[in-house]
Amino acid sequence: MSAGRGMGAGAGAGLGRRHFMGVAAVGVAGLMVGDGAPAQDRRLRGTPREVAPDGTGSPSTRRPLFLGTYTSQEGGGTGVGLGTYDTAGGLITATGVVAGVADPSYLALAPSGRTLYAVDEREEGGVTALALPPGGAPPKVLGTQTTGGAGPCHLSVHPRGRWLLSANYLSGSVAVHPIDPESGALGERTDVVAHASPPPGPGQDGPHAHQIITSPDGRHVLAVDLGNDTVYTYRLDENAGRLTQVSYASLRPGAGPRHLTFHPSAAFAYLANEVDNTLVVCGYERRSGRLTPGAPQSTGTGAGTNYPAQILVTRNGRFAYLANRGHNSLTRYAVEAGGARLRLLDTVPVGGDFPRQIAFSPDERLLFAANQKSGTVTVFSVDAATGALARVGEPFAAPMPVCVLPV
Repeated sequence: MSAGRGMGAGAGAGLGRRHFMGVAAVGVAGLMVGDGAPAQDRRLRGTPREVAPDGTGSPSTRRPLFLGTYTSQEGGGTGVGLGTYDTAGGLITATGVVAGVADPSYLALAPSGRTLYAVDEREEGGVTALALPPGGAPPKVLGTQTTGGAGPCHLSVHPRGRWLLSANYLSGSVAVHPIDPESGALGERTDVVAHASPPPGPGQDGPHAHQIITSPDGRHVLAVDLGNDTVYTYRLDENAGRLTQVSYASLRPGAGPRHLTFHPSAAFAYLANEVDNTLVVCGYERRSGRLTPGAPQSTGTGAGTNYPAQILVTRNGRFAYLANRGHNSLTRYAVEAGGARLRLLDTVPVGGDFPRQIAFSPDERLLFAANQKSGTVTVFSVDAATGALARVGEPFAAPMPVCVLPV
């Protein structure tokens, strides 16, 4: 299903399918920390330890970590979760929550590291900016802007830090907002583009934009649409903040593309297909922005419903990892032929239910998995030589984590 709340794409996609609760957008409230946090958010607790994943006791430092959740669902949180993790042992400790940010189901950090952005995955979609003061002071909400669509489920910051891009799942559109260069606050949207063609795929009720990212060289913006089985390529006018479509790539009908990530060479990209449970290696032509999908590959999860979610690739281009929500596992691939080929190595139990999103720590020594249905975050150590994953400690309890962002 979509990035959002449900299990998989298919017939009847829409407001009910994504479990919207029909509540109005929540106004921005203040920061809640320590024992003043609601009981459900006091689950964001832990005890630091200074031990490396390999048991060597290597020195560790604590780094910030943010958690996205749903605020309109039973068992969800009350806003953006705040915490830290130790870089050696991976243990997470909660420090509070920025309350009142409505359904912040996906998070992204500005290139400067001074601002955090969240989607407000509501029927009247929005994007919210939070300033991250130096010295570990509590984040400050800078304001929310509407996306011009329903159910935004993904956002990203353009590499030069001047534009925020977001994908409206329910309305099948993508939006652009300007970013103030000094404060990081968002201005009114400068563009919103609906995906009108090609027609929806089998079992779909319309377009469902699921992701929007910028190519590594910054030349193009790519939007993945699950409902249309299509990846659209745009050019962004960086003066006016407007998108112009330059090409699109069609997946096989019923594939349900969900999440795309680039190989470091930028000559290839990897696309997770949620509906038909496959992974596709795509060629990427940098000058034109054209994406050329290859043959579908196995996720290693066998028969049955799986709903693959997000794929990551290491900075050195040697390994890739796929989150499997139905199988509750992470698939490990070896990247070969300069990025042109993926070889399935194994699947590892995630230790939770419905791993919605995964993320590396900045040094890629740790991998975090947000397990939506079990209300946990699992941490793995990553072997740099083999890419093998080893679970670190016990899963960390959190209210319906759908996005984890270690920084």
